[in-house]
Amino acid sequence: MAELTAAQIAAARERGKLHRALHPMALAVRYDRKAERIVVELSNGATFAFPPALVEGLAGASENDLADVEVIAAGEGLHWERLDADYQIAGLLDGVVALDAIAGE
Repeated sequence: MAELTAAQIAAARERGKLHRALHPMALAVRYDRKAERIVVELSNGATFAFPPALVEGLAGASENDLADVEVIAAGEGLHWERLDADYQIAGLLDGVVALDAIAGE
């Protein structure tokens, strides 16, 4: 196995910081029954909430199934065991925000 230099380690850390800044990760997720929204706390301090009806595989699911959600892949995804559904945070942000922009036109 090759040894890494201090410069390579520093460069990798900088790439990691840039990636985290550009691609927020999920820190926590829950289903808000009152608001009927999936709520995701992101690593950049933002909160992202969306109605399950906007996401294929979540539309029509029961509240109990929606509430059984967890953060996976070091914050890069969400997993619903009961629904056998996995989604990437980046994809949800892109897809739901894009749908919202189209609907607002």
